[in-house]
Amino acid sequence: MQFPRLPVGLVYGAVVVALIFAALGRRENADSPEAPPPPSAEEGALLAPASAFDPAIVVKTPAGPAGPSSGTAFSVADQGVWLTARHVVAGCRKIALMESPGRAAEANIAPGGLSPDSGPPSDLAVLVTRGGAPALPLASSALRLGERSFHPGYPQGQAGEATSRLIGRQTLELRGRIAPGRMAKSRAEQVLAWAEAGRTDGLKGDLSGLSGAPVLDTRGQVVAVTLAEAPRRGRIYTTPPEAIRAALARAHIPLPAGPPTEPVTVENYGRVADALRRDLRVTQVVCLDR
Repeated sequence: MQFPRLPVGLVYGAVVVALIFAALGRRENADSPEAPPPPSAEEGALLAPASAFDPAIVVKTPAGPAGPSSGTAFSVADQGVWLTARHVVAGCRKIALMESPGRAAEANIAPGGLSPDSGPPSDLAVLVTRGGAPALPLASSALRLGERSFHPGYPQGQAGEATSRLIGRQTLELRGRIAPGRMAKSRAEQVLAWAEAGRTDGLKGDLSGLSGAPVLDTRGQVVAVTLAEAPRRGRIYTTPPEAIRAALARAHIPLPAGPPTEPVTVENYGRVADALRRDLRVTQVVCLDR
């Protein structure tokens, strides 16, 4: 039996096709993997680094006659170390932390507890007292846009709290008096802007007195410190997380690692805030004499 003879062109064509498939099979495939799905509205994108193009906002502190003023402070070391907003205590000759109605503990600004005028501005102050309370732990994870936070403290000098969602970075310029008869130079610093999303039931008006309050994430860890608000915009301004680390480093204070609160939600943040105030982990700071 004799097989039919194939045309020479067909044989050459088959060989060429086989060589092409062999070459393609040996080619490196370095295509990038499929892109991850976009973040949900609840999660949001990671917070971008500070930029010169961040929007700016000016906040003025009172310029009238000096008198007693108050804010909020929170514990960062069991031995009696506290964080608050610089503008609450700067230029103050007598600082007190309220332990209970009518009872207060004397506080002093820690060595290196205020940022020097020559360095990067920071509206934070480190205070020390003879006694302390359990420290609030510092969060280590990155922030995401839209992330929810909670602000327990003393708005309007009374126990209260607020909740907000992260918008992004801005540049805050504080203007006002920091010492008797002397106006402060404008201090522009990078801050985080949050949209107020809720507050203590029945609390009306501004949130003055919340300056210095910790900003807690849903795990009960500190992500920032409350600095100021813009009531008409519905905005709350806080430090970025890195400002806390810098302030503690200047005062040679280790990063806090106290027990966290229970997970914080919109349903229980009032109760969690009450527990923090009761345990004096969050307390009212008062400037009695400027």
